[in-house]
Amino acid sequence: MGRDVAQGAFSREDRVRYRQKVRRCLDVFALMLDDFGFDADRPMTGLEIELNLVDSAAEPAMRNDQILADIADPLFQTELGRFNLELNANPRLIGGQGFTDYEKDLRSSLDRAGERAARSDATIVMVGILPTLTERHLVADNLSTDERYRVLNAQIVGARGEDIELDIRGVERLQTHTDSIAPEAACTSLQFHLQVAPDSFADYWNASQAIAGVQVAVGANSPYLYGRQLWAETRIALFEQATDTRPDELKAQGVRPRVWFGERWVTSIFDLFEENVRYFPPLLPICDDEDPVDVLHTGGVPELSELRLHNGTVYRWNRPVYDIMDGRPHLRVENRVLPAGPTVVDMLANAAFYFGLARGLAESDRPIWSQLTFSSAEENFHAAARRGMGAVLHWPRLGEVPVSQLVLDVLLPKAATGLDRFGVDPAERDRLLGIIEQRCRTGRNGAVWQTETVWAAERHRGMDRDAALHHMVRRYAELQRTNEPVHTWPVD
Repeated sequence: MGRDVAQGAFSREDRVRYRQKVRRCLDVFALMLDDFGFDADRPMTGLEIELNLVDSAAEPAMRNDQILADIADPLFQTELGRFNLELNANPRLIGGQGFTDYEKDLRSSLDRAGERAARSDATIVMVGILPTLTERHLVADNLSTDERYRVLNAQIVGARGEDIELDIRGVERLQTHTDSIAPEAACTSLQFHLQVAPDSFADYWNASQAIAGVQVAVGANSPYLYGRQLWAETRIALFEQATDTRPDELKAQGVRPRVWFGERWVTSIFDLFEENVRYFPPLLPICDDEDPVDVLHTGGVPELSELRLHNGTVYRWNRPVYDIMDGRPHLRVENRVLPAGPTVVDMLANAAFYFGLARGLAESDRPIWSQLTFSSAEENFHAAARRGMGAVLHWPRLGEVPVSQLVLDVLLPKAATGLDRFGVDPAERDRLLGIIEQRCRTGRNGAVWQTETVWAAERHRGMDRDAALHHMVRRYAELQRTNEPVHTWPVD
């Protein structure tokens, strides 16, 4: 939902017109999928990282406006909370030394942004949920000043008609209420974009859904919220609950949530856009002047702005994307399941694992989604979010299997095959997948390091939970700057 939003209130006429326009866009999109030249010759990849700002006391620093002004780089944007930034890497091919190029560019951008943030007494931290956040931080007054966030907040809270309940039961339990979507700002993610051809989109989306649980298990990095240890990847539960527009009655009726895993394997990208239109009322009914039918008939490329905006307010963990670059339309899978951090090299290892495994499975002779039920894929996803490296997942022909064994014995070879098909340099492939391998062999990802470090501070340093979390965040920030993978970090 990156477009500017100036309106704060919408009339009935706005909503009717928008619904009609979205359906018109959907009809045009169907025609384009049947007979249009989508850009798919050289599959580009993209990467987004949502970031946290902390002050010298390891508290969230509510000053993204001034830091963004000082950074003065269009690759950095606002995010939902005033303690958030977003970094969008330049799209690129991952063949050859593509991952090394990503690493150099990301480290350079983050180093420069870190210098600018320091001028405002802030440090950038890449983590799924900032462990020192409390309820007093996540309030409507701390939403970013961009009007689009205020409008989105008003529409989600208005659609629900009552406070949003948070009830997360993990190692400990969190039960509270909020009158805004501000807690969503705690969810800072790492997102991958993979450009695909229309006729192969369904294969890549289905493959991405099938491996979402595995990704979360090995990449979990969000064990704390409001001082409590919850899930290994608490960000999943928090995001699902913090933007839920359904009161209890609609949940009981089976109305779909806006943060959605989905409910079936698909045969076309059209299935997903059509579900969005059929199941979800508009949150931001903003129309532009384009007639997509006229544009298509005159040989142009329709923007389909209303369809794209609506798609941006349905928060699928693997989102379909229609976009235009340099006058050519293309389709992407936007993989949104992972948290940010711990380091740049850890995130690129996650990227190599995702891109390689998605391609390896999408191009398999026998598709994984013909062997794994969709409900099992969803159960794997939530089991992985709860347990992380300790998760036991269901996999065809193996039954219930520890995630580390599944990755080491089955999935890493498939990821390597996929990276080979992208033309990734073998040394790059082995370096990055080797990090995933070592996480599995040591049983340590970001979530494990965080909980072990807090436990050590409480037991050996005599700290209470709050002091232990602040100690851990300061140590995390120091180790993050080394760019050494998290499985090598000391616990002290």
